[in-house]
Amino acid sequence: MNTYKTNFVSIKEWAEEDRPREKLQAQGRQYLTDAELLAILLGSGSRSETAVGLSLRILQAVDNNLHELGKQSIGALMQYKGIGAAKAITIAAAMELGRRRQGAAVKTKTKITCSGDAYEILAPMLADLPHEEFWLLLLNRSNGVICREKISRGGIAGTVVDARIIFKKALEHLACAMVLCHNHPSGNLNPSQADIEVTRKLKKAGASLDITVIDHLIITDNAYFSFADEAML
Repeated sequence: MNTYKTNFVSIKEWAEEDRPREKLQAQGRQYLTDAELLAILLGSGSRSETAVGLSLRILQAVDNNLHELGKQSIGALMQYKGIGAAKAITIAAAMELGRRRQGAAVKTKTKITCSGDAYEILAPMLADLPHEEFWLLLLNRSNGVICREKISRGGIAGTVVDARIIFKKALEHLACAMVLCHNHPSGNLNPSQADIEVTRKLKKAGASLDITVIDHLIITDNAYFSFADEAML
């Protein structure tokens, strides 16, 4: 594990093999700490703090949790001394690229056989959001994935679920089945009464169109609740 001097010393004065950029080029990105990778994004620190020192301070403020860092708004990032708009935007952009990469990686899974399969595809879109969103995973007759669709975006406590929009999307894609999904930013996995009622409503509406609702997932940062697994469909 690398240790960093408490007295300020410019990164330019460090041994070349310890400088984040040179270290990445010589050894590979997997050998850098989170702080060193973040320091490369920041590019520079300040007169009294290196980019690595600034990165360590930011990471400590979020308990060294990159998911929590990804939730930080531009304004929140700018509250750290040494972070202006440009650096805050750079961090936010990098976090979003990481989230999108995770989402792109699950596209190779083409068939839903259990709630975990659906969770892997939908979690990257919802897991660290500070607001609620409602998504669909549309499936063909053999439960192969056709696409995922965002239906609505709401606030901290809820979002609008319009059955007409949901089934319009399903019919456009000739879907035979679907997985409903929304997130709870609070971290509470328990379905609300409104969650239960909208699930029943959409399942009933789908049955009249021969479109089966096979599950409804509630996603938090690191877990999920499945209506199907809990025999609530």
